[in-house]
Amino acid sequence: MDTPTETKPKAKRATKKDAAVPAEHKLRIRVRAYEHKILDLSVKQIMDTAARFDAVVVGPVPLPTEIKRWTVNRSTFVHKDAREQFEMRIHKRLIDIRNPSPKVIEALTNLNLPSGVTIDVKMV
Repeated sequence: MDTPTETKPKAKRATKKDAAVPAEHKLRIRVRAYEHKILDLSVKQIMDTAARFDAVVVGPVPLPTEIKRWTVNRSTFVHKDAREQFEMRIHKRLIDIRNPSPKVIEALTNLNLPSGVTIDVKMV
């Protein structure tokens, strides 16, 4: 008679996924402004500061311009067909700094940027 043979479970091999990979930190900076010239100067100032401390910089990546439009009646009572249209453009850029050192972060927090420039910083 044939007896069922027991199979031993195979030893698990170490794969690339199991290897300990150091976590890569990234400083993601989103810069927004109404005027593109001021925005470009601010982005250049951020990149020069990061380059001074030998940080790896990716960008600036231009993001789509956000356009807000409004249509308003010219007259309050008569001439309802006469209308004015206004728009506001918000220009955006994205900069990534890989594995930032504490010196880079401190230098970026002490930057003086022009008014009208909004900065969002995230640690990813």
